[in-house]
Amino acid sequence: KQDALSIGAEFAVEKDTIMCKDERVDGVLIANKKQLKLLIKKSRSQPFGLKTLAKTLKEYLDEKEFDLQIMGVLNANDDSFFQDSRFNSSSAYKKIAKMIEDGANIIDIGAVSSRPGSEGVSEEEEFARLKDIVDLIYQESFYKKVRFSLDSYSPKSISYALQRGFSIINDITALENDRVCEIASDTKATVVLMHMKGKPKTMQVDPSYDDVIDEVDTFFQERIEKASRYGIDDLILDVGIGFGKRVEDNLLLLKHLGHFKHFNKTLLVGASRKSMIDQILPTKIEDRLPATLAIHLKSIEEGASIIRVHDVLEHSQALSIYKAFKQTVI
Repeated sequence: KQDALSIGAEFAVEKDTIMCKDERVDGVLIANKKQLKLLIKKSRSQPFGLKTLAKTLKEYLDEKEFDLQIMGVLNANDDSFFQDSRFNSSSAYKKIAKMIEDGANIIDIGAVSSRPGSEGVSEEEEFARLKDIVDLIYQESFYKKVRFSLDSYSPKSISYALQRGFSIINDITALENDRVCEIASDTKATVVLMHMKGKPKTMQVDPSYDDVIDEVDTFFQERIEKASRYGIDDLILDVGIGFGKRVEDNLLLLKHLGHFKHFNKTLLVGASRKSMIDQILPTKIEDRLPATLAIHLKSIEEGASIIRVHDVLEHSQALSIYKAFKQTVI
């Protein structure tokens, strides 16, 4: 308790603890992440079993802090903005196997481009693009090695994928469709709620906000409440970098990502090779990997637990180094 108080934390115990009437009592440690790190360091040099407590606290902190996941991106369409993320059923096996080998925890499959200015396709066309690839993932039991996410808001495609090993719905409309809500509820799927202002075709035509943080926060609140009405509580929040946002909006959302932790949901960021990089530093899409790594590492520092990427191996290496630095206690 003394060590906790000395660093601004608290260790609450029963009022008679100071009388030493009982050999053991329950206590509640109240501390933030920074205070926990200081307490671990202090406890390592203390007697009375506090060295063991320090080890336990460090294991807990490591588990919470380093549960970072890489979501690899594969697109079953011809108009995705990054050509190297595109594939077809004949090349799917090799691409998926390589992503797993490189360190992907989740693989996100999409068949309709959502880049700015893109046109949608019919539900039947999307399903036709996806079916063989979804079947391959199921037949080869890839879903037993990593989780699979479907980047879609089509009830037909979502329902089919969830019956064949997929467990995540990555919905850029954030459960706008009630039928998708029903499917997610029935299958107990995880749902990614992404903020988007407008539609892909027009979302980057002069977007504006009075307060982007407040507007995204209100949007999440409304969609979380809708999900709750359908009994959906396994949610991931994505602030939607580049989806109806100016470069300054993107930067504000990334800088204040921790604000959205109050929803007590996992945060996902996908800024891989996006045009916001070109607006800061004019760069071709194929040359945007270094900037992407910088953005995603900043996102993790601000509270993201999942990063959606085109380059799995490079992000896996970057996260390994990041974790090594964070886990080193001097």
